[in-house]
Amino acid sequence: MTKGTINVAVENIFPLIKKFLYSDHEIFLRELISNATDATLKLKHLASIGEATGDFDQSKIEIIIDEKKKQLKIIDQGIGMTEDEVKKYINEIAFSGAEEFLDKYKEKGNDPGIIGHFGLGFYSAFMVADKVEIISKSFKEGSEAIHWSCDGSPNYSVKKSKKTDRGTEIILNISEDSTEFLEKSRIESLLTKYNKFMPIPIKFGTKEESKTIGEGKDAKEEKTTVDNIVNNPNPAWTKKPADLEVDDYKKFYHELYPMQFEEPLFNIHLNVDYPFNLTGILYFPKLSNNLDAQKDRIQLYQNQVFVTDNVEGIVPDFLQMLRGVIDSPDIPLNVSRSYLQADGAVKKIAGYITKKVADKFASLHKNNREDFEAKWNDIKVIIEYGMLSESKFYDKAKDFALYPTVDDAYFTFDELKDKIKDQQTDKDGSLIVLYASDKDKQHSYILDAKAKGYEVILLDSPIVSHLIQKLESENEKTRFTRVDADHIENLINKEETKISKLSDEEQGKLKTIIEGIVPKETYTVQLESLDSTSNPFIITQPEFMRRMKEMSATGGGGIMMGMGNMPEMYNLVVNTNNNLMDKILKAKGNKDKYVNQALDLAKLSQNLLKGEALTNFIKRSFELMK
Repeated sequence: MTKGTINVAVENIFPLIKKFLYSDHEIFLRELISNATDATLKLKHLASIGEATGDFDQSKIEIIIDEKKKQLKIIDQGIGMTEDEVKKYINEIAFSGAEEFLDKYKEKGNDPGIIGHFGLGFYSAFMVADKVEIISKSFKEGSEAIHWSCDGSPNYSVKKSKKTDRGTEIILNISEDSTEFLEKSRIESLLTKYNKFMPIPIKFGTKEESKTIGEGKDAKEEKTTVDNIVNNPNPAWTKKPADLEVDDYKKFYHELYPMQFEEPLFNIHLNVDYPFNLTGILYFPKLSNNLDAQKDRIQLYQNQVFVTDNVEGIVPDFLQMLRGVIDSPDIPLNVSRSYLQADGAVKKIAGYITKKVADKFASLHKNNREDFEAKWNDIKVIIEYGMLSESKFYDKAKDFALYPTVDDAYFTFDELKDKIKDQQTDKDGSLIVLYASDKDKQHSYILDAKAKGYEVILLDSPIVSHLIQKLESENEKTRFTRVDADHIENLINKEETKISKLSDEEQGKLKTIIEGIVPKETYTVQLESLDSTSNPFIITQPEFMRRMKEMSATGGGGIMMGMGNMPEMYNLVVNTNNNLMDKILKAKGNKDKYVNQALDLAKLSQNLLKGEALTNFIKRSFELMK
């Protein structure tokens, strides 16, 4: 037996590993299985270039729990190690065998998909184990098997082993504070989380003692129960798009999200090898208007090893609402988010993904407009968000983004402008785009606009205020106005003559009466000469103020910050030509009843009447009916 001291740069690295190197102890299993996969892929690569002989296609990795011995074993059939290699790769901490291997063989074939770029990955075992053993036999002809052991101190021992088959067995003697990793359900959950799509088949089971039949009641034998393979070594994203059918993509979606019962709307298959390596499949699910609830659904892998589902800085922000998988060996994983955002390769990857998504939308719009329109409400948040946040995406989206009317007709922006230009151009030559954000709440305003022959589009996403601000800045002499921003005569100002049947003196008196009754802190009284059949009171909210408040509430920034806390302010448009105005002027003792009743009716049409005010309105209505 050989004994020695591990060559480390600090006096005792093991407590450091256990406490500080990894924030989550469960990572140890990912690291060790990655190493086992690494060793297996190395052997297959050597065979492919003629430096190893044998059939390695059936190679697998086994994970075994031995509860009685309190051991967890990771066994591979890979390249194995000689005693000299153990001294080099295990005893010399932070020396990456995988990187040396790549350097040595980079001229002899393609990158074999080596995972082990972690350096200290093996030593993560000491986060959960008091003692770690390695039993290994190299694939090299004539090599002897070795048994390495370390108790968590810098001291180790190496002796010969009776192991006859190639490969490596890592034995973790689990510490008392980590016995959760001897539970079958715990290991199963980790295998599902990190190793579900590892490129080498993984078998998982338990080892237990059981009685031997026919050899006496005290005889015992070790029995190993190995479950079926727990991973899919060939997931859909590793295959060529030409080899997959529509049902294959759907099946893989449910493999990724087994609790998701809705089918995805469509998918994009990513596959590029220059100027970076990237594969993956992105799915477009049906989305709600709650943007915050949609993120952290895309899974990031490095050579089929799960890394994270937080892809911030790698996937453009507006696409983080999608689902699926991205796999790239070119994304640096063990660095800060600020580094990721500045990294050139990452920026290229983000740009590539954005282009692929834009091209997919353009193709759907061009080749099946009817189907694209049917899916619009489920994908519009992504497209609108992308138009706001990515200038290159906006340039492409201009041709396929849709603007539905309240009557469910769909137009691109150019189509919409062409349709409304004759009716909805004001006296200054500006095109006025009328929109509603809620068909029910703004129903009466929509009817008034349609009666004028105006087209009203429906914009009801949570970022609509930001979107129309962007569209106005990109389209000269175009202005968006919500249908309830003013009375219908003022929405599109065409300088039509307006005559009031009230004299100037009567109008002044009327305004004084109304301003003395309605709350000044909420309403600005605005007298207008409208059609006599129009409502007596109309509540409107100025487009600019309402839009600024909405933008502030959804992160407008700058001057808009803080506007979300401002009280609601409205215009109260008073129709001087409505017959109610005569009653208000001539009434002797119940002017406030007429004014409050008309105000409450206007509030009711805007869904602003609630609580005590609604109760008082109902009571007053019955009294007026007497």
